[in-house]
Amino acid sequence: HVQLVESGGGSVQAGGSLRLSCAASGYTVSSTRMGWFRQAPGKEREGVACIGRDGITMYSDSVKGRFTISKDDSERILYLQMNSLKPEDSAMYYCAVRYGGCTLNATDFNYWGRGTQVTVSS
Repeated sequence: HVQLVESGGGSVQAGGSLRLSCAASGYTVSSTRMGWFRQAPGKEREGVACIGRDGITMYSDSVKGRFTISKDDSERILYLQMNSLKPEDSAMYYCAVRYGGCTLNATDFNYWGRGTQVTVSS
């Protein structure tokens, strides 16, 4: 039974930082690709970052250079370090898992957490 639980969201002013965490259980972390997605009200779910088994990463253009995805396989935790936050980064952030290659397409992912809210004020 795959379980993903996000934490670390909150409210921050523009230019600030947050670090999101996703605790994973129920599958072999090292054999999967893990990703972060976000969804703002009235918008489609958007891929933010993905990390592969070997640590290779992929980012959306909107967060490249500001966000960093990482994982600790031994602790089974996925992270998203978010720096230089902007009001347009405000959204519900979700972590997700898939057994295929890394992608930023939400429909490619098999398992999802319930999300953690990030709000950035100007």
